[in-house]
Amino acid sequence: MAFGDLLEQVGSTGRFQVLHVTLLCMPILMMASHNLLQNFVASVPPHHCSVHRNLSLSSLSPEQVLLLTVPQDIKNSRPERCLRYAAPQWQLLSENGTYSLKVNSTIISEWDLVCDLRSLKQMGQTIYMGGVLVGAVIFGGLSDRFGRRFLLLISNLLMAVGGTCAAFSTSFSVFCLFRFITGMALSGLGLNSFSLIVEWIPTRVRTVVGTGTGYCYTMGQLILAVVAYFIRDWRWLTLAVSVPFYITFLYSWWFLESARWLVLNRKSEQAVKNLKTVARINGRREEGDRINLEMLQDSMKKEMSCSQGSYSVVDLLRTPTMRNITICLSAVWFSTSFAYYGLSMDLQKFGVDIYLIQVIFGAVDIPAKVVVTVSMSIFGRRPSQCAALILSGVTILINILVPYEKQTVRTTLAVLGKGCLAASFNCCYLYSGELYPTIIRQNGMGWVSMMARVGAMVAPMVLLLGEAVPWLPGFIYGVAPILSGVVAIYLPETLGAPLPDTIQDLRPTVYQVENKMSDVVLSPYFPRKRGGENAIISPK
Repeated sequence: MAFGDLLEQVGSTGRFQVLHVTLLCMPILMMASHNLLQNFVASVPPHHCSVHRNLSLSSLSPEQVLLLTVPQDIKNSRPERCLRYAAPQWQLLSENGTYSLKVNSTIISEWDLVCDLRSLKQMGQTIYMGGVLVGAVIFGGLSDRFGRRFLLLISNLLMAVGGTCAAFSTSFSVFCLFRFITGMALSGLGLNSFSLIVEWIPTRVRTVVGTGTGYCYTMGQLILAVVAYFIRDWRWLTLAVSVPFYITFLYSWWFLESARWLVLNRKSEQAVKNLKTVARINGRREEGDRINLEMLQDSMKKEMSCSQGSYSVVDLLRTPTMRNITICLSAVWFSTSFAYYGLSMDLQKFGVDIYLIQVIFGAVDIPAKVVVTVSMSIFGRRPSQCAALILSGVTILINILVPYEKQTVRTTLAVLGKGCLAASFNCCYLYSGELYPTIIRQNGMGWVSMMARVGAMVAPMVLLLGEAVPWLPGFIYGVAPILSGVVAIYLPETLGAPLPDTIQDLRPTVYQVENKMSDVVLSPYFPRKRGGENAIISPK
């Protein structure tokens, strides 16, 4: 690609890229804290029904009152959560039994979201993911029109303000409103950070940088576990994971707008200035001074001519090539996110300390992403994506067959499945950025991110099905990634391919076989000769 040559001239892996990528990765550290915050601010503490108000039990201790009015759960010798005696059971006092409860401050205890209101816990996470979905649509399109840098600034500010307001919410509905806003901002932050990273680095380091970005999210999961362990109050915890975005907002003014985007949006003068700034930071001032407006326009004449006009989500389905890519990626992103959050958002079901299981779930991403990085570099993006999805589905389905009492085995299989899904996420972020051309990359990334959020929205609701059929959520979470792993076979390979700038840069996905007897269309992944020995295969 012509822009790749210009980037090499001013320095493609110099000080600018190192500083640029590092600063863009810092807010990604805190993204996991908001995505998985519900595990801690909405953890369900031990609870029980309140005592009858018309009874006078003031002479008794709270433990004795609880013993008289709330029955004991036979399985764990703790108070029943949603049952109470019709009348005090005075005879139980002679048994000298007591209950001891220690409750953390969560939104569940704050607004009594238990028993008949327990579904509101999952609804809260669904509303947050709904914000992420809306943000993917809004910020994806706006950043293609107004630029990556501008939308990144807005996203950082909204993350900080929305999170702060959520921490001081006076009701559950207000809390959900600001969580929705935070979700919108998080989507814009992720999309624009990724685009600014990809569009300022060369092809040869995209895999490594993409994986490094994924590790920032992994470290964020570990940071969340540590912060949540020491900050048990949900308000202070929400505030603690939101304040750092004020800092990222301030230094985001330093970022340079993508030169690719500037050229393709008829702002070549600013693109030349940005390239010269990169050359100066990388110690290549002389090479940067050689770049002028004529050189830039001449080298990207093809891309500029092809980028005339505005592009929308409709263009993702306009050509056969784009249609194939968009449909397959939609399935991959939906199922990956659906199964990922289905496993990650209900840590209490494993019967292990939620802080410990959060650390384990976060730590498994490290080896998983190492393996998938090596696999993407050696075997390619497509086989790596397919394998990660299918393996995750298989482990989830096997987990259904393990008895509930064997918590260690169930947790181990869940951790393996979550690791495969983390590898799938790492792969599809890089893969999608390489498949979509620059002129509609944000629209494309916004669309697939929206599909991922649809999956994340549906995932908590599926958990509610477990109250009627315990094995059904696991079955659904397992089948979805297996099916999408099969669909991913039809995506084109991008290993070593240049980053496309226009739709015309995409390689054809179908081939036409022409001869005197027949015209047929075949897939390039399984080409075969038909219609006679003299058949000629040529791009359609």
